[in-house]
Amino acid sequence: MTGHHADTSVTVDGRAGHTLRVTIVVLAIATVVGLVLLRPADRTDPTDGTPFDVEQADATIVGFSLQPCAGTLPDDDIDCFEYDIEVTSGRTAGDRATFQQAVATGGVELRTGDRVVVARTPGAPEGAEYAFVDFQRDRPLLLLVALFVVAVIALGRWQGVRALAAAGGAVAFLAWYLMPALLDGVAPLPLALVSASAIAFVAIYVTHGVNVPSSIALAGTLGSLVLVGVLGLVFIDATGLTGLASEESALLRLSAGTVDFEGLLLAGLVIGALGVLDDVTITQVSAVWELRAARPDDPRRTVFRSALRIGRDHISSTVNTLVLAYAGASLPLLLLFSQSNQPLSRVLTGEVVAAEIVRTLVGSIGLVAAVPLTTALAVALLAPAGRGRRADAGPETGGAGPTGTELTGDLGGRDAASGPSDPVALAGGPGPVDRGDDDTWDEFSPQPDHF
Repeated sequence: MTGHHADTSVTVDGRAGHTLRVTIVVLAIATVVGLVLLRPADRTDPTDGTPFDVEQADATIVGFSLQPCAGTLPDDDIDCFEYDIEVTSGRTAGDRATFQQAVATGGVELRTGDRVVVARTPGAPEGAEYAFVDFQRDRPLLLLVALFVVAVIALGRWQGVRALAAAGGAVAFLAWYLMPALLDGVAPLPLALVSASAIAFVAIYVTHGVNVPSSIALAGTLGSLVLVGVLGLVFIDATGLTGLASEESALLRLSAGTVDFEGLLLAGLVIGALGVLDDVTITQVSAVWELRAARPDDPRRTVFRSALRIGRDHISSTVNTLVLAYAGASLPLLLLFSQSNQPLSRVLTGEVVAAEIVRTLVGSIGLVAAVPLTTALAVALLAPAGRGRRADAGPETGGAGPTGTELTGDLGGRDAASGPSDPVALAGGPGPVDRGDDDTWDEFSPQPDHF
């Protein structure tokens, strides 16, 4: 090896790379066809066909007083707070109105100046037209979103910007495609898989660039999602889950009779698993690439074993996080059941808790399967040992083997001459390598298309 910095570019086996390209193209075509076939019907009015004849509007409380509740006599001694409001949005903006709230311990406390959301029922008796719904939370939530965006961009630079763009696109897709399609009664499992595939394509390629490592992560993510969908279908049916245990489902049943609630539960399971799967698959491909760049002479079997050890640590912490996240979200429900003097087995097998158990365990199985699957795909794409670096090749000449396709970038947007990070070095690399000036925007620029 010459005295200059060794070329650490990773090369891909040419035949395997071609197979990957064909596979990704086929998956992309299938996703587009599925999106067209499963698209929701056009709706002129999102509330068309619903039994709810109410309008919601923003309002500000301008005063309140203690009055006998409507429909009662003063001698009944049943008092309510009567709130004076000014409507600030909707068709009745500018109107002054009132609504009443019963005086009850532990009820919602409203004060003059509070910004609230009220429901207006046209045709209701005078004085009962408006009712309190919720507080307005747009300002603090927008502030929190702004803080989140600043934090992501401050650390991630351009890659953070791309990640935010991908997340925004996913939310928009769910709102304008997936949810209307579910309301139209489209088969939930194929709809969830096609939707998850579309989101994964955009999220992975926009965030990490269109390159071979991203394509491997995408293939591993979609393969694991299929497993999650099949297991979810089997165990939702085996456990007899109906998807009707929550209050939201009961209301939705009244307003949207075409929804398949078992399928809705399954769709939520698949979409929820996607959010964690792409993290696991991206990490595994990155680990394989760093290990090969650090030790290009290691056989693929050695790279696989080293990357799998990294994956075991990652998956252990991820599964623990997933379980605790679901437990935390269900904590009020668990407390309610604990006061009902029911046996623990009855609580755990009740539909509300059992649905979360199925969701957690099926998703976790998908995560576990994603590690060896994605690692094996990544290792299979590597050129045979010794072709990842040539002794006489400098940074100018590249150093790809005759049957390999040279990659000059990785998932983190790092420079081609970058070595492994310290954690990878501890997993078997030669030690930390100087990456040069990491504090540059170029480090986070989109990667070129390595196809």
